[in-house]
Formats: sequence, structure tokens, C-alpha cells
Amino acid sequence: MTDRRAARLALIFSSIGHVYAHMFMLLFPTVVLALEKQWQLPYGELMLLLLPASILFGAGALPAGWLGDRWSAPKMMVIYFLGTGGAAVLSGLVSTTVGLAVAMGLMGLFASIYHPVGIAWLVRDAENRGRALGISGFFGAVGVALAPFLAGFLTDTISWRAAFIVPGLTCIAVGVVLAALVSQGAVRDLVKGIAAAPEAPRGEMRQGAIVLIITVIVSGLIYQAASNNLPKLFDQRLGGTLDGIMGDGVVAVSALVSGIFLFSSLAQLAGGWLADRFRLRTVYIVCWAVQLPLLLLVAELSSLWIWPAMFLVFAATSASLPAENSLFARYSPPQWRGTAFGIKFVLALGVSAAAIPLASYIHLTTGGFYWLFVILAVLAGIAAIATWFLPRPKADKDALLVSELSAKSSLG
Repeated sequence: MTDRRAARLALIFSSIGHVYAHMFMLLFPTVVLALEKQWQLPYGELMLLLLPASILFGAGALPAGWLGDRWSAPKMMVIYFLGTGGAAVLSGLVSTTVGLAVAMGLMGLFASIYHPVGIAWLVRDAENRGRALGISGFFGAVGVALAPFLAGFLTDTISWRAAFIVPGLTCIAVGVVLAALVSQGAVRDLVKGIAAAPEAPRGEMRQGAIVLIITVIVSGLIYQAASNNLPKLFDQRLGGTLDGIMGDGVVAVSALVSGIFLFSSLAQLAGGWLADRFRLRTVYIVCWAVQLPLLLLVAELSSLWIWPAMFLVFAATSASLPAENSLFARYSPPQWRGTAFGIKFVLALGVSAAAIPLASYIHLTTGGFYWLFVILAVLAGIAAIATWFLPRPKADKDALLVSELSAKSSLG
């Protein structure tokens, strides 16, 4: 089997894995709408059950990335599929709040394998990083879009337990297939260096890493806070309107949420195209700059206009990801890329777990989400400022110098 064939298989399983990674972590925010009624507990209290999963989803990324570098990325992905699927099935079988928190915690721990291992496996030998990341990212966004609709449909038609058990069983099945291919040698660790991109100098690596630490933390906080609370946001702000347009039930809210995630995922493909054709720094700066006013707008809106506003927030986030991951690859040593992505997702997914108690506290004390989105807008502004300090690649600097010399020459 050629290295190019192995790279294609890595893209396929990385993309499938990306669907499940985001889908499982976003089932509960829709399921919780049913549990509020069945378990007679407040929304803010129930959402705290997701905190262990969210913390472990990020905290497990660093050791997972290290094992992917030192042991085997495909074998780690087998563990990911089997473990995450099994924990999801367990989540659907428990009957207490403690049991659900523990089961979802295990789900978050196994799901933490995906990002540092699956993405590093993909970019290590991708011929076009932006394109490969855009494709994989699109499937991740499909998982985000699928979660609320699937959870709402299974909850309304069967039960909230089915929302965990059914996708869990399909994830286990994918793991069994991958395990068989790995044992046959059809899927394996890729040979490094098929199309290695030039890396940044050490000084630029340090500067770029510092900036990306800031933006990755903020991105994670915004994503966690917005995506986890989107069903409840629409339920509160649009509940009466939806009753007249789309009927009752969790499905009405979940359809709007899924629509945002699904359509905004197309921006990831566009972001991959932009990342391959334009300066990564410019693409990243623009994607951040538009988020601050949009988040402030969401804080105020209580009409159907909130849907396009939230769509644009998620579209900007999605479009930035191929550039962000390409920048992260540029500013990390190739031999430690899995570990580097592990650090990234500890920050993006682990530290950002703080968004869960923050949102729960704001909702418990105010009954809404106004101040949550004001805080997110401030954080977006901080990240937008930070992006201006990304290193300017040497080619950009040379072009700027030529432009300045030409200007001086014309004036002289």
C-alpha cells in the first residue's frame, strides 16, 4: 500500500472520528431539556453533570497526544472508537445524576483521544494541509450539527436513553472495523515526510505559540458556552414563536440548532480553501475580528434574527479552524506534533470547561444568557487584538520591505 493510500485512509477515519467526537459531547445539552421535566431538576444544576466530561475531554488530550507520537496513532484511534462508544451506551443505561456524570466523564475521557491523535495523524503527511483540515473539520461540524437533531429525534420518539445508546453502538461498530484493518496492516502509521511543509524559525515558534495559547483558550470558551447553551437559548428566546411555526417538543428547538451547525460547517471548507491560498495570519485575524459585534448582537436579540446572528458566529469560528490548525502545525516541531496538538486541546477543551459553571451560574442567578454573551464578546475582542501579534512570515516581511523601498524611491 502506498503512502498516499495510507494518507487517504487516515483522512477517512479521522473524518469519521471527528463526527463522533463532537456529536457525543453535544448530545446532553439537548437531552437535558427532557431531563428537566423527567427528573424535576433545574437546568443550571443538570448542566453541571456535563462538567466532568468537559474537563476530561480536554485534560486527556495531552497524554493521548504523547501516546499517539510514541506508540501508534491508528491503535489509539481504535481505543477512541471503542471506548467512546462504550461510555455512551453506559450513559444511556444509568438512572442517577451521579451515574450519568460518571458515565459522561468516561465518554469525555475516551473522546479526548480524537483531537490530538486524529488531527496530528492527518496533518503529518497531508499534501494540502488546509484542504485536509477543511474536509476533516467539515465532518466535525457535521457531528456538531447532527447531535441536537439526533438527540431531539431519539428523545421524542423513543427516550433520552436512546439518544446515547444508538450512536454509541454505531461508534463501537466503526472501532471494530478499524481494529480489523489495523490488524491486517491496511491502516497503519504513516511514513513521515510525504509533503512536509517548511517549519517556522524557533523565535517565530515561541511568539506564535504564545498568541495561539490566548486565542485557543478564548475560542474554546466561546465554543463551549455557545454550543452547550444554544438549545436552551432558543427555547427561552424563541419558544413562543416556535410553537406557532414548528410545533411543540424538543425537535423544534433541535432543528434550529442543527441548522446552524450544519450550514456553518460549510464555512470550514471555505476556510480550508482560504488557508491554502492566502496568508494564514490574515485569514485568522479576519475570522476573529467579526465575532465581537456578532456576540454583542446575540446578547440583545429575542427574535428570529438571533438565528442568522448565531449562524455567523459559528461560521466565523468554523472558517478560522483550518488556518488555526495550520498555524499550530507551523509553530510546533514535527516530531512532537501529536503532543503539541494535545497541549492545544487541553487548552481549548479542558480550560474552556470553565464555560459550563460560568453559564450555569449566570442562568441560575439571572434566568437568562444576556451577560454570558456580553462576557464572550469581551473575550472575542481580546483574542482579536492578540492575533495582530502573530509573527509575520518572512515572505510577507520581504514584500513589505520592497513596497517601502519602492515608496521611498518614488518620493526621492
